[in-house]
Amino acid sequence: MTEAARPSQWKSRLILLLIVTMFFSSFFIAWGLRFAGWTPTGSKNFGELIQPPIDLTAVTLRHADGKSYPWEAEKHWWRVVVVPGADCTDACTAMTDTLFRVWETQGRQAERVDVLWFGELPKEARTFRKLFAMQASPELLAALPQKASATAIPVYIIDNRGYVVMHYRPGFDPSDLRKDLSRLLK
Repeated sequence: MTEAARPSQWKSRLILLLIVTMFFSSFFIAWGLRFAGWTPTGSKNFGELIQPPIDLTAVTLRHADGKSYPWEAEKHWWRVVVVPGADCTDACTAMTDTLFRVWETQGRQAERVDVLWFGELPKEARTFRKLFAMQASPELLAALPQKASATAIPVYIIDNRGYVVMHYRPGFDPSDLRKDLSRLLK
């Protein structure tokens, strides 16, 4: 009887070994790809990811009235930053309307998004509760990768710790900013 049970026992062990091998092989493959430097080609973000992120924690940001803007990393707020050109009028007015719509579509999560406008707001600008006029900051302007002109205004996202993490080129689709913010606020 023991001789007849042996082939069945070996078969059971072989099946168990095959299952364990299949289970752990995915971990070893992932580990090998990770340390070989491979990354997937597709990404889910629509804005351009800034690598490495730009550290602004040493930059003191000030509201238009001179009060210091606190980073408050523990609150997990995100900032949408706009640094328009000096002679921006119609494009800036349109940008404030766009930012209002993007901010408003965040629903109850909109409270976790501050829109920081560095420079003077246009007279016809659409204002809203979380749109803050800020004093121009030479340190911030020097750190950002793209400068604005009268008609072309880039937009940036700063995380709760004070790092510029995403960039939207002038003429971006506002729904892209909305989708990225929705993912970040989850």
